Amino acid sequence: MLNRKAILALVRHGQSEWNAKGLWTGLVDVSLTEKGRQEARQAATLINELTFHIAFTSNLSRAHQTLEEMLTVLGLQLPITRHQALNERHYGIHTGKNKWEVKKQVGDEEFMKIRRSWDFPIEGGESLKDVHARVIPYYQAEVHQHIIAGKNVLLVAHGNTIRALVKHLEGVADDKIAQVEIATGEVLL
Repeated sequence: MLNRKAILALVRHGQSEWNAKGLWTGLVDVSLTEKGRQEARQAATLINELTFHIAFTSNLSRAHQTLEEMLTVLGLQLPITRHQALNERHYGIHTGKNKWEVKKQVGDEEFMKIRRSWDFPIEGGESLKDVHARVIPYYQAEVHQHIIAGKNVLLVAHGNTIRALVKHLEGVADDKIAQVEIATGEVLL
């Protein structure tokens, strides 16, 4: 029997080296910039009055570095689970390309489909629907059980990973998910 409501804190990693350059990063493993480390520390100050019991993150360095910075500020040592299901969306042929140059090439409408739509296919990559299909089963099998048990969970991941979770947890419609933007270092409770 639960006597309190558990908290799930979703945090997007801080600015990465490729974020700073406007490049689609996807599954490329890049580190945080100093600004990204500052964003991580700032994110921690927003939740410093909460106690967490377990943390989850992706296999990518930028998410893990964000989590490490946050835990240092929070003064916490938590069990940490890293899993590829929480990795960023694979941007396929767009990986490593400058977002704003792609926008000039394809136009605003196509750019928004590539960047934010629910089921727009990217050659050699994933749609948000594909990300959702790998993130949600993992969330349900591994993360949700801790919340049900009354444990506060800190999950640090990527923009599209978190968008998939927000869609699932808040019931965001397919045609509305494009409007959900998660900034680097942003905390959602």
